[in-house]
Amino acid sequence: MLLAASNYPLLDLFWTTLIVFGWILWFWLLIRVFGDVFSRQDIGGGAKTGWVLLTLFVPFVGVLIYLISQGRSMQERAESRAREQRAATDAYIKSVASDADSTQMTKARDLLQSGAITTDEFDRMVGNVRT
Repeated sequence: MLLAASNYPLLDLFWTTLIVFGWILWFWLLIRVFGDVFSRQDIGGGAKTGWVLLTLFVPFVGVLIYLISQGRSMQERAESRAREQRAATDAYIKSVASDADSTQMTKARDLLQSGAITTDEFDRMVGNVRT
């Protein structure tokens, strides 16, 4: 390891790091563009094929053309998907929370009917569930 480091000047290390991060960025952009192309509902298969062929045969130009021409709509579609996911998550959390509340209310009512707790304790338990 030490021998390899002695033949590798600092600027070469910086250049290699830049190249590696450039490749990571490039593949991230490709994945992002292809993900957007294939998730779009407003274009057909021919247009999707055209975008894929353009980005495969003229990679940098094709990706830049797609980002320039579709960048704003890419963001709008991403925000729309995030809102839909957030709404679905919120609905799920509310359904689970209401089930837990109703279960706790039922248990408190059963304890009150069996005489294990007083009315004041029941009111405190029910108050904690509702708030």
